[in-house]
Amino acid sequence: MGDYSGCETIVTGGTGSLGRALVKALLDAGATCRVPYMHAHEAESFPFKADPRVNLVGPLDLDDEAAVAGLYAGAKALWASIHLAGGFAMKPADQSGKADFQSMTAMNLLTCQLCCAGALKAMKRAAKGGRIVNVAARAALEPRSGGGMAAYAASKAAVAAFTQALAAEVASDGIWVNAVAPSIMDTPANRASMPKADYALWPKVEEVAATILFLASPGNRVTSGAVVPVYGES
Repeated sequence: MGDYSGCETIVTGGTGSLGRALVKALLDAGATCRVPYMHAHEAESFPFKADPRVNLVGPLDLDDEAAVAGLYAGAKALWASIHLAGGFAMKPADQSGKADFQSMTAMNLLTCQLCCAGALKAMKRAAKGGRIVNVAARAALEPRSGGGMAAYAASKAAVAAFTQALAAEVASDGIWVNAVAPSIMDTPANRASMPKADYALWPKVEEVAATILFLASPGNRVTSGAVVPVYGES
């Protein structure tokens, strides 16, 4: 999936199920990883915390502009910034208020925007180009996926549009910007919440991580502005 030797990366949401799979893949490919976390227990249980190539940073709230700026100020030679952090909630539209839409927007779009801004500043300082990968969702590309999803789908559709607009803006700097759009992934939390589902149809976190690993790699020389579906068989 590419040689990341000498590549500094930042992975938000890196302590979650997809994040752990991605950090492992990055380390196996030779990268170093800065991984912000929000809660102490996330850092304590992180399986790669003792690896000298991993720098856990936190506690850190990704919708805090100053905190995010500090995270990226500490990156001296940033190659890739990968933004897995986000949130999900379901609520019927007629029962949703301002706070519900603001919450989804803050967790999904605002954190993405702040991290992209920080990444761009760091990459431009290093003047070696770089890669940014965001996470949209299947609901962003197929918003008629079920009741209660309007706020979530809208926030993730905004991430997809932001990704494509940003890709066009920074291509001349040698910075490629893409997103993946997963369907329901096979994680312990999703299995617990949907015990009757056919898990075999869900994409595995390692498979989604492999797609991200390519998009963020120095070997990706042609793909930018894409929102890549990673649906599995579901």
